This record gives sequence, C-alpha cells and structure tokens, in this order.
Amino acid sequence: MGKFINPFTDFGFHRIFGQEVHKELLIDFLNQLLEGERHISDIIFQNPILQPETIEDRGVIFDIHCKDDKGGW
Repeated sequence: MGKFINPFTDFGFHRIFGQEVHKELLIDFLNQLLEGERHISDIIFQNPILQPETIEDRGVIFDIHCKDDKGGW
C-alpha cells in the first residue's frame, strides 16, 4: 500500500515544501497565494527561532526567508 503525506499538517507541509530540492515548487505555491500582491523570486531555508520577550508571549519559528521581485527580503 502506498504512503500519503497530508500537506495540511506541519509535518506534511515541511516534508513537501521545506526542502531545498523542492524550492521551485514552494516559490510557485507562494506566488499563487500572493498573486497580485507580491512576487517571490527566491527563498532561503533557515531555522531561526525567535524567543518570546516575556513568559506570556509565544515563540516564533521562521523556516524560510523570501526575496521579492523588488529585491527585499
């Protein structure tokens, strides 16, 4: 029996889109989502974790950084 990955879970999304070999697929996916607003020309895969400033705040994890067609990150 074949195995399927659910893209609606964090694990599935990262497995499908979060790898350097699938970089063009992710850029195309994001450009479809942002159509008419921005156009992404490049992405960099990273894993910086921003810790919360206070105990009540939540931490944030940024897995990718996007470069748009105007050169901004």
